[in-house]
Amino acid sequence: MPPSSRDPEISGVRIESRFVRYRNVLVTEADFTGLFVDYYLHLVDHGLQVQPDGDDIFKQGLTAFTLHCASRPRNEMVAWTINFQTPLLNVFLAGDNGPSTVTGRIFEENVREADHGLFFSDVVRGRSPVHRSTISFPGGSPFQVVESYYRQSEQRIARFIHLGGDRFMLLTSHPDCDLNWLTRTTEDELRELDKRETLAPIERRTYSWSCGCSQQKILKVLAPTMRSDPDGLFAGDESLRLNCPRCGARHLVTRETLEAFVASQDKN
Repeated sequence: MPPSSRDPEISGVRIESRFVRYRNVLVTEADFTGLFVDYYLHLVDHGLQVQPDGDDIFKQGLTAFTLHCASRPRNEMVAWTINFQTPLLNVFLAGDNGPSTVTGRIFEENVREADHGLFFSDVVRGRSPVHRSTISFPGGSPFQVVESYYRQSEQRIARFIHLGGDRFMLLTSHPDCDLNWLTRTTEDELRELDKRETLAPIERRTYSWSCGCSQQKILKVLAPTMRSDPDGLFAGDESLRLNCPRCGARHLVTRETLEAFVASQDKN
């Protein structure tokens, strides 16, 4: 299905953030059906295939990541790389809270084997330099891994709750949080949060699947090499097939197109 024919009514995810009064807990909640549809359409558009185990892990990671982004300031850009050892794969996720976009991909080949998994978080807020956090983990689901990241790196509590279907909730502790309530309340009780607690609405954000990669950006990256070593770049072929490192999208660049691009740049 071409992007122009996608139904905007089932595109992206609308996330609602609320604050649990007297508990000092932030709740972000959403139905991820639309975002999952966008993810699958992205795979189809670019002829990408993911193994079933990897697909489930990526969807959980995408859910955890997007709920996390929605709980963060608007001027943040976030990237996660999660190395799983069972199954052996890497999940990359990136988000920009300005335009409220998320993207990502799975790496199932040439993944380093180790005794434990690794989680990398890179955060840029405004004009500040990149802040990186790293934790190791023995295993577990993406939700469990992110909960470990909160405990070890952010030094606060996070809980993910599956509400049924494609609906998920993230609860995160804030200063003076009622930690006993957050850690001991059962999942069934948290699924009835509206009935049990006083919730104050904060905001709603709509996140869409968007990487921002384009033919024009790829041409700009290839232009310097084209000027210095065009034969080495194309190695006797008339075109290059490239995959975006952020979302896996496939791009075809012909030598003729790149020559024309370089010529137009040099004129200017």
